[in-house]
Amino acid sequence: MKTLFTILLFVCSYALSAQVAGNYELTVNTKDRNVFEYKLTLSADGTFSFHYYSNIKNGIPPEKNYYGKGTWTVENNIVSFVSDKQADLDDKHTLDFSTSKARFHIKSNKGKTDKVLKTRLQFLTSEISWMKRVEVFKV
Repeated sequence: MKTLFTILLFVCSYALSAQVAGNYELTVNTKDRNVFEYKLTLSADGTFSFHYYSNIKNGIPPEKNYYGKGTWTVENNIVSFVSDKQADLDDKHTLDFSTSKARFHIKSNKGKTDKVLKTRLQFLTSEISWMKRVEVFKV
């Protein structure tokens, strides 16, 4: 019985991971022609890569790029990120996602509306202050 339960749990976990894996993006263009881009790739092997780009017209410097990478897991629609300080962080990949968590949102089949709801990740917690409450959409 324990074996059956373990197998069932593994299959359900794998199915959710397969739904979550993919590319997520958000692009924000302001009326002042500033640009903010978030790109997150969750690979099926449990790794992720992240790129943030901003072009602020009056910024110094106007263009900035930040990168992060590491591993991810999902449980109960909460995606947890881990960045290993030795393996994942370097001169290019400076963002540490280790305390970051995001909720996976997908349209339920039980919905009685034809309203289109995009599959998305909403960041709930992160030590990267500008990532809190950011929603990236699956493309």
